[in-house]
Amino acid sequence: MYIGRIMHTNLITISPETSLIEAKDLLDSNNIDHLLVVNKEGKLKGILSDRDLKQNWASPANTLSTHELDYVLEKILVKMIMVKTVVTITTETTIERAAQIMQSNNINSLPVMEKEELVGIITSTDVMGVLLEAIGMNEESVRICVLVSDRIGKIAEVGALLRDLTINIQSMITWPVRNYPETHQLVLRLSGDDGPRAVAALNKNGFKVLTHYVKDLTPYLPDSV
Repeated sequence: MYIGRIMHTNLITISPETSLIEAKDLLDSNNIDHLLVVNKEGKLKGILSDRDLKQNWASPANTLSTHELDYVLEKILVKMIMVKTVVTITTETTIERAAQIMQSNNINSLPVMEKEELVGIITSTDVMGVLLEAIGMNEESVRICVLVSDRIGKIAEVGALLRDLTINIQSMITWPVRNYPETHQLVLRLSGDDGPRAVAALNKNGFKVLTHYVKDLTPYLPDSV
């Protein structure tokens, strides 16, 4: 899935000359965690997060009265504390790539650009929601994990076996098993009613199936490893 399909386009922006008090009011009234800072031409100049604001809001609190603090905060402008070096993505960025960028940069939002124009924003909450939807998380599904050797055709074998039992795979993801580079785990989401039948059939046909956490994976490794 591409970011252009899920990004927020109803953008709430502020100018670099906005005061901290105004910025806080916007964050609170709109129940958001980030504000995009743009100049008069609408060009992205920075980003201000709720975390940035709170850090600067609290700094003089121990020495000033409430009245004095309000006066000081009115004088502090967004341009003084905003992040000026902004990591951005494009509408063609994939959701998984956006998640990787957020993790590697330790950030929770990404402005979205198209031909140097600001067109949207995506947050870590949005990314998590899409990924959870993609793997089929819901109360009626069950999760099973099949450990297979990293060989061509293994996914097809599992799929064919469940197909012959008229068991529908609601979603599937796969990734290498840590410390066992020749083994992959296929994580399947199935209808709750199909779970026991799927586990029994897979085990009968020589696949190693996990339905719960185990500390030692050795008994569940495929025979070819």
